[in-house]
Amino acid sequence: MSRYPRLQEETERIITNHIREREQIVKENILLLNDCELAYMNTNHEDFIGFANANIENSLFVRPTTRVSCLPDLAPSAQQTSENTAKSGRKLGNQVIRKGYMSISNLGFMKGGSRDYWFVLTSESLSWFKDEEERDKKYMLMLDGLKIKDIEQGFMSRRHVFALYNPDQKNVYKDYKELQLGVETQDDMDSWKASFLRAGVYPEKVSDNSNGEEGASEGSTSMDPQLERQVETIRNLVDSYMKIVTKTTRDLVPKAIMLLMINNTKDFIMGELLAHLYASGDQNAMMEESPEEARKREEMLRMYHACKEALKIIGDVAMATVSTPVPPPIRDEWLSTGQDQSRIGQTGPPSPGGNMKRPNPPPSHPPESAPTCSRGWWPPRPCCALPPHPSSPQPPGQQWGAASPPHTIPPREWSRGRGQPTSPPEGPAGRHERRCGGCR
Repeated sequence: MSRYPRLQEETERIITNHIREREQIVKENILLLNDCELAYMNTNHEDFIGFANANIENSLFVRPTTRVSCLPDLAPSAQQTSENTAKSGRKLGNQVIRKGYMSISNLGFMKGGSRDYWFVLTSESLSWFKDEEERDKKYMLMLDGLKIKDIEQGFMSRRHVFALYNPDQKNVYKDYKELQLGVETQDDMDSWKASFLRAGVYPEKVSDNSNGEEGASEGSTSMDPQLERQVETIRNLVDSYMKIVTKTTRDLVPKAIMLLMINNTKDFIMGELLAHLYASGDQNAMMEESPEEARKREEMLRMYHACKEALKIIGDVAMATVSTPVPPPIRDEWLSTGQDQSRIGQTGPPSPGGNMKRPNPPPSHPPESAPTCSRGWWPPRPCCALPPHPSSPQPPGQQWGAASPPHTIPPREWSRGRGQPTSPPEGPAGRHERRCGGCR
């Protein structure tokens, strides 16, 4: 649609207005979904932690005395659910607070006190196993009424030790009044103490303060461990149900957006967009082409006509061209064979004298310059030297048969007889003109 900018703008305006209308409808439906979640808490949901099929291994029976109805701020539905759970003996989720390795320090070497065990701390108990697979369970210690205190380290001790004990001087573990647990670092010790505080195990009081105000403030800040466990139970129930609500919302919100906005917009584009375009304004104005597209179209048409003309010219040249077949190749093997034989015939045996040449005797006088001729476009060059005529006198100092200049042509006798007229003897100039190759 970039070829028609006005049509593109009008289409975008209509689709944008429709999307805004559908967006408001989607928001209203999502708010309706939230109101549905707030209207009722489905405690029978299979993912709810208070349901009957909760984790059996990490759950404990709630005693009838553990009543969450003592909290006035609890919602009526949650109070009723907790009361029904307590009366029916249903198992509630026993949240796991921490897991890790610790050693039991106050046991003897023969009783396995020197090795590490895998401890699992929940909101109501402390269990330890042989290893982290949690198959071989050694013992489970209930945390009701227990306190925690620090143990002084020995001179050679490398572990940090704290103890669990009962203020009523009752045995905590078998015949031991306290259970001493050791960790390797101070950070691990602080972390385990914080975890025991979450489980309702508080440290011991150092001393009774004589000041009444300080004692009152400490009494006001301290809370009942039973109440803390009830609050923790309620928190677990709320967190479990909020996970269900979050899961449902994450599942339904994208579906509502897809149904009410995206699919509806697609149907609007396929069915009603054309009618809105016809009803919006002048169709001729919307179908006006952009100048850039018009320029491109003209360039394409010009290129098309140029290519068409070029093809026509190429066709005319191809029709007017006559091709002559190439003659068959000539076998010239005999040429190379003849040249090799002639080269072998010209090459004779070496002379016994070798390549020695007899030096030329020096001339008695400088040679005369040969006459040159320049006829037509031939370049001037020296003509061949002619021998002297027998009747002409010899130059002084030179006899017949002496050393003649180079390129000497021997005299030629003219034939007589057989009906041919005898020509008078020509002079040197006539013979020169007839025999010189450069004058022809």
